[in-house]
Amino acid sequence: MGAVVSCIKGVARAIGNAIMAIVNGIGYILKAIINGVTNVLGVIISFLTCGRSGGRRSRVKTHTANTHAGGSRWGRRRRVV
Repeated sequence: MGAVVSCIKGVARAIGNAIMAIVNGIGYILKAIINGVTNVLGVIISFLTCGRSGGRRSRVKTHTANTHAGGSRWGRRRRVV
C-alpha cells in the first residue's frame, strides 16, 4: 500500500514540476519580448534625439572640486575617464 502512495506522490510531483517549467518558460519568453521592445524604443529615441538623451555614456569632467593650498577651488584641469 505504501508503494502505491509513493507512486502517486511521485506522479503529482512530476506533474507539478512540468507545470512550473512551462510557467517559467512563458515568463522567460515574455521577459525577452519586453527587453526587445525596450531596446528598439531606446534605439528610436536615441535616433530622434541624436543620442543626447539618457545617462549611459560617461561624460568627460574638466574640473575637480578639491581645494588645495593655492586657494583655487577648481584645481588643475584633468581628463577623467
